[in-house]
Amino acid sequence: MIKTEPTAQEIKEQRIYAEWGLTDEEYRMISEDILGRMPNYTETGLFSVMWSEHCSYKNSKPVLRKFPTTGKQVLQGPGEGAGIVDIGDNQAVVFKAESHNHPSAVEPYEGAATGVGGIIRDIFSMGARPIAILDSLRFGELDNSRTKYLLEEVVAGISGYGNCIGIPTVGGEVAFDASYEGNPLVNAMCVGLIDHKDIQKGQAKGVGNKIMYVGAKTGRDGIHGATFASEEFVEGEEQQRSAVQVGDPFMEKLLLEACLELILDHSEILVGIQDMGAAGLVSSSAEMASKAGSGLKLYLDDVPQRETGMSPYEMMLSESQERMLICVELGAEDQVVELFKKYDLDAVTIGEVTDDGLYRLYHHDVEVANLPVDALAEDAPVYQNEKKEPARIKEFAEMADFVPTIQDATATLLDLLKQPTIASKKTIFETYDSRVRTNTVVGPGSDAAVLRVRGTNKALAMTTDCNARYLYLNPEVGGQIAVAEAARNIVASGGQPLAITDCLNYGSPEKPEGFWELWTSADGISEACTVLNTPVISGNVSLYNETDGKAIYPTPMIGMVGLIEDLNHVTTQQFKNVGDLVYVIGETKADFNGSEIQKMQKGLIEGKLMNFDLATEKENQELVLSAIKAGLVSSAHDLSEGGLATALAEATFANELGISVKVDLKAAELFSETQSRFILSVKKENQAAFESSVKKAQFIGEVTADGQLTIEANDGKINVAVKTAKELWEEAIPCLMK
Repeated sequence: MIKTEPTAQEIKEQRIYAEWGLTDEEYRMISEDILGRMPNYTETGLFSVMWSEHCSYKNSKPVLRKFPTTGKQVLQGPGEGAGIVDIGDNQAVVFKAESHNHPSAVEPYEGAATGVGGIIRDIFSMGARPIAILDSLRFGELDNSRTKYLLEEVVAGISGYGNCIGIPTVGGEVAFDASYEGNPLVNAMCVGLIDHKDIQKGQAKGVGNKIMYVGAKTGRDGIHGATFASEEFVEGEEQQRSAVQVGDPFMEKLLLEACLELILDHSEILVGIQDMGAAGLVSSSAEMASKAGSGLKLYLDDVPQRETGMSPYEMMLSESQERMLICVELGAEDQVVELFKKYDLDAVTIGEVTDDGLYRLYHHDVEVANLPVDALAEDAPVYQNEKKEPARIKEFAEMADFVPTIQDATATLLDLLKQPTIASKKTIFETYDSRVRTNTVVGPGSDAAVLRVRGTNKALAMTTDCNARYLYLNPEVGGQIAVAEAARNIVASGGQPLAITDCLNYGSPEKPEGFWELWTSADGISEACTVLNTPVISGNVSLYNETDGKAIYPTPMIGMVGLIEDLNHVTTQQFKNVGDLVYVIGETKADFNGSEIQKMQKGLIEGKLMNFDLATEKENQELVLSAIKAGLVSSAHDLSEGGLATALAEATFANELGISVKVDLKAAELFSETQSRFILSVKKENQAAFESSVKKAQFIGEVTADGQLTIEANDGKINVAVKTAKELWEEAIPCLMK
């Protein structure tokens, strides 16, 4: 028996709209202010997904307006499938990041895989060929079977999709903290290359032009995925598995090639193209029409379906994967059908562009929806949420600073190297194909990944970064540091930072403390982007990351791309030659609050965050980059979690060279996490030139042949075989996973 849909009257009386995330006031606006009538079942469904936080940004628009989004390098800022930045020679880099947190908590393999699939479509919908994938992952502590399962399945999902489609996964980061126990974070970033002339827009314009559906058939998977992403988890509730999509990377590979052929060889017939991502057919079609100021008629009987008896509501809200929506010139439909047939893909005309600004859907010859298109895409309410500083911030400000106890500096270093956030992620990234397509110059494991730009002497450096513990202590300064650290990674690789994409992962914006975290960290991110000239060109917001009312740490993941002007400038973190001199740039202070050593010794994060100065950061980055470009630097590594001793150890591992270093610091300060610091190694013959051009570099020692890691402080010493330290660092995560 076919279930009948509730009537408009029943939707109102039984408040069915509330189950889909619409408030009473939002329902009133739709029925009284916009339509002048009660919306039917399909129309209520359309509004519920389009007005969800995931699609409308109704809680975060005031926050996003703070970001600097323009610059002479920016060709396309936020608002399209992805952002685009000029890299010279009429070429550009296209990139964006997306979160797939809620789906990954419920179905970790498919959640992660479809996150990768979706972000790849955002890149090729702009006309760009995807060249690289990066990720940024957060899990609870590795001391329980659920976290181990999530880690294994998420990594398998990312590698399964990326490896099959033939796009290298070249970099990323993984961190572990109890706050992510119930709500892991799975953020994926994709980078592509494009010629200026091929840039596409997601728009549907020109009366009579046709709307075509291309790619996989529509099923009942992922219905309400966008509203699912805008809710908190409650322990014990049956999680919405139907809201998780299922991916097919082989289908996506065909779709990618077909769409790029359409864009590159048939641009004269293509009006617009957009990925069917969150909220599927409704969001892609409504946004394309709204951006062009047009209306649309869609005929749902023509939508390719892989399940029988699908209702308009199900077809419009499905988030089945590997689908794109295109707008083509009237009369060109057959050409498109032929092109997609070559790739064994459906290409079906499902509608046309009108000039009345209305969004009309037809099913079995009946009009099942008739709405102003802007009401869906533009007119969601925007909320100025209440902000309140969490009580912990004041408590942290009044605490005495944490000072680690160091009985044996060598033992402390070895313990730090085994902490999951610092330990080698080799067992994770070895499952990824990082070399496919053979453009990878530097793969996972250094500060940033580097890919050559074919046909030129240039390369792109790319990274993902965020230390959420810092944001937990101070969202504004922590936000600055997230951007600064991403830029340090790019600079240490020989690149000039260009721009960022972000995934803003936070708790509920409806809680004043949660919204305050989002609001104040955006101030920090904006300030750092302005000072470092790295505008925000794309990104996404993932709110409601809470389990049983407890939020994750504020985690604004920063994805950054930089330009390496000459392949000779490519620099990696490992020490290269015996006899090279080792220098530190940047001052070291007693900065332990929020540090890896505080977490290790105290089991928690607390206190006021270190002082951080963006002007010093910028100056140190410029010094390092100019020394690299002058050919004076053999290796460069930024200092982050675990401080100087950890960074020195990491730089010895790849080639198993030793170092002998002496510093005017207390032993504890070897583990301080003061910002704006780099370790550089320099050949002896470049010593004079380097020291005269980088006056603030402090000489601390040299690279040795004895395979010993020797670091002498004022009141203690680290002395251990590099091989021993490396083994502990490499085996930590595999041991915990057993």
